[in-house]
Amino acid sequence: MVYPHISTSADLLKSTVRLDELFPYLKEQGAASAAIVNTKLYGILPFWEACRRAGIHGVVGLSAAIEYEEQSYPVVLYAQSNKGYGNLLKISSALSTRDKEAIPEQWLKAYREGLICVIPNKTEWLLTDRSLVFEYVKHLFGSAAFGSIERPGGITSEHEPAFVGICENMGLPIIASQESRYLHQQDAFAYEVASAIGQSLKMEDPERKKPEHTNAYVPSRQEFESWFADRPEWFQRTADVLKSCQLTIPMNRQLLPVFPLPKETDKAAFIAELCKSGLAERVPGYSRDYQDRLDYELSVIGTMGFIDYFLIVSDFMKYAKDQGIMTGPGRGSSASSLVAYSLKITDVDPLEHGLLFERFLNPERVTLPDIDIDFADHRRHEVVEYVAEKYGAVRTAQIITFGTLSAKAVARDTARVFGFEAEELDAISKMIPNRPGTTLRLALKESQTLESWIMEREERKTWFKTALKLEGLPRHASTHAAGVILSPSPLVDHVPIEKGHEGIYLTQWPMQELEAIGLLKMDFLGLRNLTILEQIRNLIYWDTKKRLDYRNIPLTDAETFKLLAAGDTTGVFQLESEGMRGALRQIKPTAFGDIVAVNALFRPGPMEFIPLYARRKHKQETVKYVHPILEPILSETYGVIVYQEQIMHIAAKMAGFSLGEADLLRRAVSKKKREILDQERAHFARGAKAKGFTEAEASEVYDLIVRFADYGFPKSHAVAYSIISYQLSYVKTHYPVHFYTGLLGNSAGNADKTRQLLQEIKDNKIPLLPPSVQQSRHSFSVEDGKIRIGLNAVKGVPGTTIKALLAAREDGPFSSLFNIAERISALHFNRKSFEPLIKAGALDDFGYDRSVLLASLDSAIKHAELVKPNEDPGLFDDMGSSFMKPKYTKATELPESLKLDYEKEVLGFYLSKHPVEREKEERQKSYNELKSLHTKRDRESVRVLGMVEDIKRIRTKKGDAMAFVTLVDETGPASVTLFPVEYAKYNLLLESHAILEIQGQVENRNHKTAIICKNIET
Repeated sequence: MVYPHISTSADLLKSTVRLDELFPYLKEQGAASAAIVNTKLYGILPFWEACRRAGIHGVVGLSAAIEYEEQSYPVVLYAQSNKGYGNLLKISSALSTRDKEAIPEQWLKAYREGLICVIPNKTEWLLTDRSLVFEYVKHLFGSAAFGSIERPGGITSEHEPAFVGICENMGLPIIASQESRYLHQQDAFAYEVASAIGQSLKMEDPERKKPEHTNAYVPSRQEFESWFADRPEWFQRTADVLKSCQLTIPMNRQLLPVFPLPKETDKAAFIAELCKSGLAERVPGYSRDYQDRLDYELSVIGTMGFIDYFLIVSDFMKYAKDQGIMTGPGRGSSASSLVAYSLKITDVDPLEHGLLFERFLNPERVTLPDIDIDFADHRRHEVVEYVAEKYGAVRTAQIITFGTLSAKAVARDTARVFGFEAEELDAISKMIPNRPGTTLRLALKESQTLESWIMEREERKTWFKTALKLEGLPRHASTHAAGVILSPSPLVDHVPIEKGHEGIYLTQWPMQELEAIGLLKMDFLGLRNLTILEQIRNLIYWDTKKRLDYRNIPLTDAETFKLLAAGDTTGVFQLESEGMRGALRQIKPTAFGDIVAVNALFRPGPMEFIPLYARRKHKQETVKYVHPILEPILSETYGVIVYQEQIMHIAAKMAGFSLGEADLLRRAVSKKKREILDQERAHFARGAKAKGFTEAEASEVYDLIVRFADYGFPKSHAVAYSIISYQLSYVKTHYPVHFYTGLLGNSAGNADKTRQLLQEIKDNKIPLLPPSVQQSRHSFSVEDGKIRIGLNAVKGVPGTTIKALLAAREDGPFSSLFNIAERISALHFNRKSFEPLIKAGALDDFGYDRSVLLASLDSAIKHAELVKPNEDPGLFDDMGSSFMKPKYTKATELPESLKLDYEKEVLGFYLSKHPVEREKEERQKSYNELKSLHTKRDRESVRVLGMVEDIKRIRTKKGDAMAFVTLVDETGPASVTLFPVEYAKYNLLLESHAILEIQGQVENRNHKTAIICKNIET
């Protein structure tokens, strides 16, 4: 039994066949061969692997079209040999990168070797006399050309006799085929829906391309044989054709890229020289320890064949630094390499921090190296483009990823093609949670509402059943956020490619498949915190003309540790969360190692050791070691095992393991498999005995390793990322104005973050200047030790208007509203752009009340239309247009409350003064700040003053009315609950924008803080 044409779900929304369901069925049918035939080479490797595991002969095919006299004809191409497989990769890549629908003659001639070409009995081949096209295929492919007949569901096409006749005339042998796009016949409807989703058309849309029949399923052996009972020779020939396809897809090769150097260069000597000079720069007069470590690492890198790889990474890192692109100090285990440090790939000295090279490259377990690099996120693409240019576009690609139909997506997509109304789509969105891991079955189980809603109508039942069948299918392709592939030879020799972005190709296979064939992935990651650091550095330079070099700031700054010990870490990478602030206040860092430890410990599991670490650090508890031999290894973390490297050190010191073996032990033990644990225990005990330790001592220390194997964090990663945390803490301590300015610029659009930063700016008594058309830059900037709000912080002002304002201002300051109008042209001077600017106070410099400026806007717009309708040189440009300036329109002064409302509307916060703050000054009473509520005990009494921002009135189960009110003061929001008794008393006071004095009790529940209202005064 053979299956000549299985389209799998990897062919996006063109099939619903999933491999995990297909292969048990194929085995049941006793399949000898099966061919994957998709419209791209998506999904080949998983299919190939599944065939190998099931003991089925796998065949690779491609469904394509050939071009003949400007018309397209569908064919199926099978790879008969490795040469044919290579040609399929090239054909699929050529079609996908050149946006071609069909294969032109010159390509077919160039790539026909090793391919079988099958002409299907489809209408395109039968509409009129197509004998010339048949001849063309026969001429090109000779004995590798076939005709194929389908009889889906046993139904013979009326065109079959004509097709058979022409094949016989041309001498084309015929095979029996069956195009399978779903597993069982009852899946035909679900497949049709998937196809409609793929076409983005509703089921009833007349434009929708409908399937020709509903029998494109995978037939059983009996069915397939019975359909062709009158032509057993066709059936036999199908088996012969598939069997003749003998190829191997080479796996697990080392397809490492090559660094371009003159042929005669000795690469080992070249990299050694680079490392020596780099290390001498970084550690002047370095010791013998450094030299030994460098020699050892270079010998391992050389033996493993990774010299080129290090040279490539070092080269693009040099490019980034030369271009002033901020790069990270390192990430993951690569920070433990002295070679990487010497080549300036990382900024972490592994000897200073006690990092182990074997954690990165283990000579006893050869794997591809993995150096992930962080770049400032807004410039990452420049480095990728540099690499593509240097190594050639044909050897460089980004990696494809496939988005699948998640529960919510499949429910909505299916409902959309069913033609559900907008309200129904909204209802579906609300009933199916967005939680990762949510499935439709789970959503149904959890929600009575969803179940009742489905049961209301027949079509909803069909909708849900269909969505269940499609859930989890691949839906669309996108680009992996970081991965880049570099190949030693053109990519199409190993993997099919397609068109990507910005001139860089995209692989047709995702990451796991690329790694399986042996291509090397490099991660170019964009890290926003590096962008922030870069912007802070620029702000400092513009303001002070001082260039801050982050690599040279001392890691021993007492002031910085003071800030960290206070938990003052808003805006500091990895240290911002409430829990992390608590951990910092407990530990009170006094050295860089404390930051590394807190970064490593602050995870589920090891978190429980934070109080222990803190107590021991502050000498409130003595440090105990299971065995004295552990003291030098664990003293830096007060006897707590925090890092994977410590486990490796223990195994080396106590059981005589090499560091390579110790790394294998660490990996093995973390898997927690009973037999591995026992094997390794015996191994450890033998080694410890040989070094003179007792069985009991060895067992006790081994138990400790097992206990901490899960908790251990790679120290190399913790050190590298702690450097970024420290750098941000350092600038926050020594350059607070520049720090907050950089962060505000990066928090645009995030109201909560902006509010939090503004509150801190106020607490730190840093003046905040309003936006100004005369002074503001595009983003937030520093002006005489104060923060000036940028023009882009004003909501609704287009970027083009800001650009025009800044460009015009280069010729000198503006003298009036009308002067702006005539200088930036009517294209940019309009109500949409300038009303928000006036409301934000950006034109206050002209000395007129905002009401006057708003009233004068219409005449200023007319003035712009008359004097400078567009950006072309105008009639009045040379005359200074002074003779026709309109006058400001008189208007009564804006009431203070309206002025504040306008500021809130266009900036998202009150700039002049928060209404509640002003009210507090007038009342002269003491109130609890809303931001401080989370520090209160449960049930503690509080008195607050705040403005009502939102009211949610509900009824209790008994039918009584109550409310939840969002209250805000100048420090932030809080939730107030009014139970029925209080609600009845104070309901009439609950109005939006009302300022209320509320007395009540704090309630802490599920990490959320609220006030239970007892009394309200206006």
